[in-house]
Amino acid sequence: MLVQQSLVETTVPLVSGGWLSGIAKQIEHAFAPAREAIVPILSSPTVVGIWAVLVLVSVGVLWWDLRKNNQAIASMMRGVWSLVVLYSGPFGLLIYWYTGRTQISHDSLWRRGFRSTAHCYSGCGAGEVVGITLAQGILALGTAYVAGVTFTFAYLFGFALTVGPLMQDGVGFKEAMADALYSETPSITIMEIFAIGTDLLLASQAHMGDILFWSALAFSLSVGFVVAWPVNVALVYFGVKEGMSNPAKMGSQSTAGG
Repeated sequence: MLVQQSLVETTVPLVSGGWLSGIAKQIEHAFAPAREAIVPILSSPTVVGIWAVLVLVSVGVLWWDLRKNNQAIASMMRGVWSLVVLYSGPFGLLIYWYTGRTQISHDSLWRRGFRSTAHCYSGCGAGEVVGITLAQGILALGTAYVAGVTFTFAYLFGFALTVGPLMQDGVGFKEAMADALYSETPSITIMEIFAIGTDLLLASQAHMGDILFWSALAFSLSVGFVVAWPVNVALVYFGVKEGMSNPAKMGSQSTAGG
């Protein structure tokens, strides 16, 4: 009964009035079968409970590996990987294991793309969590306002994760901001269009006390990561982004220094 109610609630139009309403209705109609299949799963306490355990185990494995085998990884990337695994559980841990450890056999474009996406994802994901929680969960704003507020927080957090380290390295604020706008905007935009869109499609009428509110948020974050990865690969390939440093080199330097 609760699942049926959730399905009914999530069919409320995302935007009302004008051409945006027409687009929203078309999107809702196109993705209705997927939504009807996903919402009951995300509303299941058993499924969410199992996922929570997997996330905790994944974070534990990550921290154990960082402490025991990968102390050479910079503190910022330790924080990045912690957030990635916290957001996406085993999926995030798998990405770290094959692209972010000092033990990787070789670096490649797709690995650099994953690390670049992870860096963007950690900041934007935090912004999305804050935005959705504040705008939808606490203030109960309309869908359009929720989207606008969440986009704003995602951009702020995403840019901060780029601008901050650059300024610490001596780069001026204007130059650092220009670099962030140039290199991060495409990735953040694509990531958040799909992440926020997915969350609102699945749980636009959910409240903070509903399981669906949090499970849809977690699910949408991973969707954003997946669609942003090829964008980051392209940005790295064309030199728009440098991509994060090869962790294997950090490991070799640490070994040589020891």
